[in-house]
Amino acid sequence: MARLGGYAGFYLEIDLSSMSIAKKELPYSWARDFLGGSGFAAKVLWDRVKPGIDPFSPENLLVVALGPATGTFAHATGRWMIASKSPLTGIWGESHVGGHFGPELKYAGYDMIIIHGRSEKPVYLWIDDDYVELKDASHLWGKSTKETILTIQEEMGDPSIQVACIGPAGEKLVRYANVIADFYDAAGRTGMGAVMGSKRLKAIAVRGSKGVKPADPDAFYEAAKAMYEKATSGIWWEISEETLRRYGTPYLVDVLYEIGRLPTKNHWSGIFERAEAINGESLKKYRISKKSCFDCFIQCKMVHHIKAGSYKCTLAGGPEYEGLVALGSNLLIDDLEAIIHANQLCNEYGLDVISTGKVIGWVMECFEKSLLTKEDTGGIEFRWGDSSLLAEIIQKIANRDGFGDLLAEGALRASKAIGRGTERYVIHVKGLEASAQDGRAHKSIGLAHAVNVRGADHLRGLCTYDELPWATKFAYERFGEEEAKKMVIDDRLDPRGKGYLTWVTENFYAVVDSIITCKYGAMWPMIYYYEDFAPLLGALTGVPEHGDPRELARIGERICVLRRCFNIREGLSRKEDTLPERMLKEPMPAGPAKGQVVELDTMLDEYYAYRGCDLETGLPKGEKLRELGLSDVAMELEKMGKLM
Repeated sequence: MARLGGYAGFYLEIDLSSMSIAKKELPYSWARDFLGGSGFAAKVLWDRVKPGIDPFSPENLLVVALGPATGTFAHATGRWMIASKSPLTGIWGESHVGGHFGPELKYAGYDMIIIHGRSEKPVYLWIDDDYVELKDASHLWGKSTKETILTIQEEMGDPSIQVACIGPAGEKLVRYANVIADFYDAAGRTGMGAVMGSKRLKAIAVRGSKGVKPADPDAFYEAAKAMYEKATSGIWWEISEETLRRYGTPYLVDVLYEIGRLPTKNHWSGIFERAEAINGESLKKYRISKKSCFDCFIQCKMVHHIKAGSYKCTLAGGPEYEGLVALGSNLLIDDLEAIIHANQLCNEYGLDVISTGKVIGWVMECFEKSLLTKEDTGGIEFRWGDSSLLAEIIQKIANRDGFGDLLAEGALRASKAIGRGTERYVIHVKGLEASAQDGRAHKSIGLAHAVNVRGADHLRGLCTYDELPWATKFAYERFGEEEAKKMVIDDRLDPRGKGYLTWVTENFYAVVDSIITCKYGAMWPMIYYYEDFAPLLGALTGVPEHGDPRELARIGERICVLRRCFNIREGLSRKEDTLPERMLKEPMPAGPAKGQVVELDTMLDEYYAYRGCDLETGLPKGEKLRELGLSDVAMELEKMGKLM
C-alpha cells in the first residue's frame, strides 16, 4: 500500500454475533477517494448494507469513523462520527460529535470500526492499543450514560479512558436515542444509540498511546499554523470573542430572533417574545465553567449548575442553541432551570434533545387542537408553556413507559398510529423532526432541510453567507462578485440562486465532515475553505488529490452523491425532498419574514440541475455518477430502474 500520513492505517471489524474481532489494513483508495469520516461511512454502508433491511436487524452495520486530521494539532480536530441505517427514518443515518474520544481511538491505532451482528448478552468493546476485547456489560445495562462512563473508568483504574455509550433510551430502542461521550457530548439525531442498543452494545471504551505522523511534518506544521493565525486575528477573532467564546451556541437565540428565524410553538412562528429569558446572557447566571473539545481554543461548551430546588443538577453540559429551542421556545417555555434540567436528563438517558423537544411540541399542538386528549396521553395534560411536565415526559419516553412508548417511535410514526389529522402537525423531513431553523425566514435552509440525506437537519447544508447582512460581504470575497450575485447572497428571502448555493455548501461540508474538523470555523464563522484545507491535508496525508482544492471539492461532491444514492436505493425520490405543509403553505405570522412561505419547487429544480439529478423524479443521472468515479453505483441503480 502507498504510504499514508495522518491515518492510523487500520480499522476494526467487529462481529457481535460470533464475538469475533479482526484488524484490517485501510485501503489506499478509500483514503484517496473518500477522505475519511462521512466518506468512509458512505463507502462502507453503500457496499455492505442491503436495501430494505430492518435497521434493528443484525445485518445492519454501525460505522464509527475518524478523519485524517483527527488527533492532530490542527485546530478543532477532536471530532468523530457514527453512521448506520437510521431506525427513525429508515434511510441514511449519521451523527458527529466532539470531545476527546476520536483522538483517543486514533492514538490506539484505528481509523474506523465496523460493527455488525448482535450479541446474545450486553457487551462493551474495550480497545487498549493493539489489545481489543468484547467484555460483559450485563452490570452496565440499565445504567445512565454518566454512570456507565464512571463505572468503566473505575473498573479499568484509569479516569482518562474515553467512553462512548448509550443510556436506557438506547437499550429500549427509542428510535431517536443518541450516543454520549465525555458525559455530555452527544452524537445525536437519527437514532445511532438505538442501533447500538439493538446490537446489545452498551459502550466503546478506548485508551491509546500511539501518535499521528504527517507525511510532511514541516509543511503540515506551517499549514496548521497559518490556519490558527487566520482564526485568531482580525475580524474572525473579534467575531469569535463576541459570540462562541463568550456564550457558546446560545448566542444564536438573540441573532435568530432578530431575523425572525427562532422556531416557536412547534415552528408556527419565528418570534418568541420571551427569548431574552432563554438566551446566552441569561444562561451565564448558571455557568460554572467552560469546556473545550480536543485542541480547540474556542471553548464553546458551557457547563451549568443549578444549586437548589426541584431542578437541582450539577455539571450539566449545555443546553446548546438547539436544546434551548427544542425544550424552550418550541414549547413556549421560558423556565431556564427547567430547560437545563430537561437537557441534562436527555444526556443521561441518551436521548436526542432535538427530536425529544419536537415530539413534545407536536403533542402540545395536537392537544391544543383537541386531536389528542388525556385519554390518549395517560392522563397527562399537555399545555403550551408548562415546564413541569418535561422531566416526567422525558423519563417516560426513555423508559417506553405508557404514552412515552408511542412517543419513543418519533413524531411521524406516532401520528400515523393515532391518525385523526395529527400528521399535519409533525414538523419533519423524511421522518426526522426539524432542527431549529425555518425556511420561511431563510430560504436556503428551507431547501437544505428538504434535500438533506438524513432529514430536516442543518449540519449538512445550512449556508451562513446569506443568513445575516454583515456576513454576505465574505461571500463576495470568497466567491467573487459574479458568483455571489448568482447565489443572490444579499437576500435570504429571495429563492433565486439558492439551489446553487445549497449545492456548493453541501459539497464543502461533506469535506469538513470527512477530514473531520469542527463546523465552527468552516460553517460559522466562515473562516476556512478548500484553499485553507488543501495545504494542510496535502502535507498531512501525502495524497496528491488531497492537496488540490479542486479535487477536494470533487471528493465532497462524490460523498454527497453516494449518500443520496443510498437513500435512492431505499426508494426515495423527489416526492421525499419536501417540507411540512406549514413551511410551504402557512405564511410566517410575524416578524421580519411575515407573510413568507418556502418556494421549494423553484429552488429544487435548480439544485437538481447542479446535483446531476433528473428534475422530474430526483433520481441521479448516470453521467454524473460516472463523472465522479461511481460507475459501480450507476450499474446497481440502473439494474433497479433508479437511474436516469
